[in-house]
Formats: sequence, structure tokens, C-alpha cells
Amino acid sequence: QVQLLESGGGLVQAGGSLRLSCAASGSSFSNYGMGWFRQAPGKEREFVASISWSGGITLYADSVKGPFTISRDNAKNTLYLQMNHLKPEDTAVYYCAAHSTARHSSRINEYAYWGQGTQVTVSS
Repeated sequence: QVQLLESGGGLVQAGGSLRLSCAASGSSFSNYGMGWFRQAPGKEREFVASISWSGGITLYADSVKGPFTISRDNAKNTLYLQMNHLKPEDTAVYYCAAHSTARHSSRINEYAYWGQGTQVTVSS
């Protein structure tokens, strides 16, 4: 089992940048594929990006491909999401999640462990 804690959210103007972090504890972080998801008010939680256990393979939602970069540091048990060129429509609570296996995907129901989320607000 793994525990996840996100940080790095906040208020930023459109066009700005933020870097989210997700610190993992408990079971070995490198055993898990990882993902970032987000949920805007009144909307369903949606996939943002995912990364393989080694960090060698990444996957992005079309809406964030280019400006967002997912990465991980297994030595530090930490997952990152670098978000550039932020838009008001990126406003949401961002969650990190650990896949139930070493794989990763965009399918939300394949993720077994979730953090509490961190709020990102982009003003126009």
C-alpha cells in the first residue's frame, strides 16, 4: 500500500506556470505506474498524464500535451507535474494516483491509491 500527498497548487495568472509534487510513502514507489488526474467544479474527474514505473514512458491527455510534463524521481519517492502556459480551463483539484500494478494508463478505475488533491486556480 502507498500513501500519496500532493503539494504545489495555488493561484496563478493565465500564462503562468506551476509545478505539482506528489510525495509517496509506504510501499515501494518504483513498483507503481503513476498518474495525475484533475476534477473541475461540477465535472467528472479526468485523466491528465501518466508515467511508467521507470519514467521511460509517458502518456498525456490531448488537452495538456505540450504545456504539461509528468516526471518522477524514484530515489526521492516523488512524482511531478510541470504545468506551463496555464489557462483558466486548467482550474481544478489535481490528484496524483498510483496504478494497481507497475503499468500506467488513462483509465481512472485502474488506479488503486489516491492523494487528497491540491487546488490549482488560474485567473484570466
